[in-house]
Amino acid sequence: MTSRPTRARSVLYLPASNARAVEKARSLACDVAVLDLEDAVAPEMKLEARAAATAAAREGGFGPRLGVRINALDTPWGADDLAALRDAPVDLIVAPKVESAAMVRALSRDLRPGVDLWAMIETPRALVDLDEIAEADGALSGLMLGVNDLAKDLKTGASADREPLKPWLAAVVAHARANGLTVIDGVFNRIKDEAGFAAECAQGRLYGFDGKSLIHPSQIEGANAAFGASVEEIEWARKVVAAFAAPEAEGLGVIRIEGEMVERLHLHAAEVLLAGL
Repeated sequence: MTSRPTRARSVLYLPASNARAVEKARSLACDVAVLDLEDAVAPEMKLEARAAATAAAREGGFGPRLGVRINALDTPWGADDLAALRDAPVDLIVAPKVESAAMVRALSRDLRPGVDLWAMIETPRALVDLDEIAEADGALSGLMLGVNDLAKDLKTGASADREPLKPWLAAVVAHARANGLTVIDGVFNRIKDEAGFAAECAQGRLYGFDGKSLIHPSQIEGANAAFGASVEEIEWARKVVAAFAAPEAEGLGVIRIEGEMVERLHLHAAEVLLAGL
């Protein structure tokens, strides 16, 4: 599969039924704003939220890429969510509780061409069938880890460093990378715990995630910093590109830069980093 890179350091969920939050999202510095029709919306507000999300998308004016998280297809609202959004100018659809390749294909058939699908991995069944989900193709361009539902269904204990989930953090990243998909870490619930949020962002970056799901605008700056390239990384990437462009590096697979052996795979990584700035 051809990789479809997407800058998604910060993916902010907003209740589609909250008009003030939706309006504010138009000017926020998050990379992706996701209008939520699922967890953030009470059952009696589902229809109103759907209408609000569709209207907001058509009104436009969003600085971030715009997504909508629909309700699951096995709920009374999921299919109608997809139908209502079929012609709405959104960039992506986030689908909760995706558990099979068949589900990915069913969702893809109902999307307008050019709209991406991000599948939420948040059940034990999804983990068991992660390979077929990630390989389903169609409109699938990203995997999102749903840590709250996953921890609940796995019946894991509480752990500040997400110890019980570490195998699944790595597995979701590996399957995403193998299939050229964007991969987004789960939410951090303690909004006022800045140190905890920073630590979890650093952990997500260490494991290879492209960005983090957010539940409050106050988390945007930290996520952008954690998952963006540092000044030092940018400077090094430029050195690598310049060194391989030098006449003496022509035809060489490995060169020495400041005492470090650097291969052409590092050149490719440097080029990708700089292209995303």
